[in-house]
Amino acid sequence: MTIQPTVRPAIERMILDHLNTAVMLFDKDLTLQYLNPATEILFEVSSRHLIGQTAGVLLPCPGNHALERLTAALNSRHPFTEREINITVADGRTKTVNCTVLPLHHDDAGDELLVELYQVDRQLRITREEQLLTQHQAAQALIKGLAHEIKNPLGGLRGAAQLLEQELPDPALREYTRIIIEEADRLQALMNRMIGPNRMPRRGMLNIHDVIEHVRGLLLAEFPRGPVMLRDYDPSIPDFMADQDRLIQAFLNLARNAAAAAGLDGCVEFRTRVLRQFTIGNRRHRLVLLTQMRDNGPGIPEEIRDQIFFPMVSGRQGGTGLGLSIAQELINQHGGLIECESCPGETTFCVYLPLECDHE
Repeated sequence: MTIQPTVRPAIERMILDHLNTAVMLFDKDLTLQYLNPATEILFEVSSRHLIGQTAGVLLPCPGNHALERLTAALNSRHPFTEREINITVADGRTKTVNCTVLPLHHDDAGDELLVELYQVDRQLRITREEQLLTQHQAAQALIKGLAHEIKNPLGGLRGAAQLLEQELPDPALREYTRIIIEEADRLQALMNRMIGPNRMPRRGMLNIHDVIEHVRGLLLAEFPRGPVMLRDYDPSIPDFMADQDRLIQAFLNLARNAAAAAGLDGCVEFRTRVLRQFTIGNRRHRLVLLTQMRDNGPGIPEEIRDQIFFPMVSGRQGGTGLGLSIAQELINQHGGLIECESCPGETTFCVYLPLECDHE
């Protein structure tokens, strides 16, 4: 069966309109002439605001050489693909896409450039989360094993020091045994913190805003002169089953870091939202609670951004490096995950918690 030439353009337009991949067509001057509905969804703006914009604005390339790269493709007739480039959408957010550029040449029309954009944020995030969970579980297993190995001789060391203290005739010498006992107790407490709570979570119905307001009150008492504490809550978030004490501890660890980073003149914002059909690790949830803590401090040093949830890694002078590791463990116990995004002038911790009650 042969499709009539007059019918084919309509079929081609219908196919393009139903693609999930964003498709754009630029003319020889690299001005946008056509886009399909998937492109509008990707950029979160209508076609009338995009038509007429240049490719250099819409399609940044590494090194800010977008126009040069696209012009070279048009002239050489060689297609190319760029992976994991960031585009900016209407509200200033960025999305990560794979971009394929295909030059088109017609005998009866000028040269054109066909561009396909495939969003990869979701898959990249799922992969990153799986790696984060695996790394955290491996680190926790190593730390718990190491902590138990240290705690056993510590108990013997402390007991021997107590017996020795009773046998020393000179009270001045007992100062040395007291130092041994105090240091053994300090290391024991450190090991207990690294291992974390050994009881199962005690779940009960709670509202996330009660938890955040409690944490916010503690911060206001601890940092009375600043930073400013802002709130942006979604009042429609339902109550859910969780261990209130553990959530308070996790959020307090995050919030203290944010307040210390923001400083007296800075700002910390608490924000809550509900995400639908959202994946945490490799498990998809119907409803997920997103709690964000954002500060306008100097940001986390780039060299430790991928390691901040490991024990003993800290970006603050004098920090123990346990707060974030413990917070991650407490949230993991609820089937959730903590992620961090940081750049100079802004750091955001995102806490994801399933709102279903089917996890143990």
